[in-house]
Amino acid sequence: MKKIFYAVYAIIFRICRLFPVKRGRVALVSPHNADFNDSLGAVRRELERRGGYDIKLITRRDIEISGNPFKMFKGAFKFFFLSTYRLATAQYVFLNDNFMPLAYINFSDKTTVVQLWHAEGVFKLFGLCSALPSEVEELERRCCKRYTYAVCSSKNVVPHYAKAFDLPQNRVLPLGSPRTDRFFEGKDVDAMRQEFDLRYPKCKGKKLVLYAPTFRDDPKRDSKIMEFFDVEKFAAELSDEYTLLVRLHPQVHSSTVADSECSVDVTAYEDVGTLVQLADLLITDYSSICMDFSILNKPCLFYAFDLDEYENERSFFFDYEDYVPGTVAKTFDELVECVKYKNFTQEKQKKFRDFNFDYLDNGSTKRVIDEIMK
Repeated sequence: MKKIFYAVYAIIFRICRLFPVKRGRVALVSPHNADFNDSLGAVRRELERRGGYDIKLITRRDIEISGNPFKMFKGAFKFFFLSTYRLATAQYVFLNDNFMPLAYINFSDKTTVVQLWHAEGVFKLFGLCSALPSEVEELERRCCKRYTYAVCSSKNVVPHYAKAFDLPQNRVLPLGSPRTDRFFEGKDVDAMRQEFDLRYPKCKGKKLVLYAPTFRDDPKRDSKIMEFFDVEKFAAELSDEYTLLVRLHPQVHSSTVADSECSVDVTAYEDVGTLVQLADLLITDYSSICMDFSILNKPCLFYAFDLDEYENERSFFFDYEDYVPGTVAKTFDELVECVKYKNFTQEKQKKFRDFNFDYLDNGSTKRVIDEIMK
């Protein structure tokens, strides 16, 4: 079915290529995060500030899965015809993730295609560095051939991004990640917290612990992630000081997350960056969200209850326990003890941050746009 989908997309794209590339047209392609509160959103805001650009958004919301036939037809028309026209006539294309239809199309040589990616630095394997089924690997490799450049956050990670996106190293640009600019813009975090407390009153007067596990590439295992986190025990041991925020990955569908007196389900919260700025402590497993906390010099705990399985299936660029910027707990009791006695171990955080980030400022978006559009 997907092959038919891609084939139809490619045919319409070839027709749209008959139209000339429009100078100043920028297509921002967001296959997963359609809220544009990431690097694509930062690029969009900077281009709007500068003016003179025709910005077109292409997102997963272009196809609306609905029982309403009119909405489905409208979404299909928008995706297959309007988005392909915008993409085919764009002078610049920015992406934040894999967009598989790229494997079946060819851009004009007047179009510059930039992969911003949705994470910083290197942590777990991604792209062509990870173990992929042969068919998926071939699709991704063909997608990568459409990229003019990839952007990363540090010179140290250039070789890894070059391999992940099958690009020569001189086409991997260590200019910083636009989505991290927000952390250096001097926003009033106290005001943000007051607004958050109004929305979630149970958080008022408490420190915030953000639990943000990543997905496992296995729906069955994904659905059981919260079975390994005893929310009630966490509250019983730590609720005097902390409120637990639970943020599951968008690809995780679990029915076991629920609000309680001392926990809040923020999986659907619209902006994870705000949660990062407000949280006092991160608990994660293999998620690159730890990059954001290292930028802000906030403590991280790593709850790796299935580390052996994850290493066999996905693995990492470096030895997990040596590399992560915080204490690793293998059991829930160990995790609770770490929080209770504040065993956060930030000794490795500076080394981790220095390796993954060349810039700790709010200038990454400007550097990217200046370099790409000069």
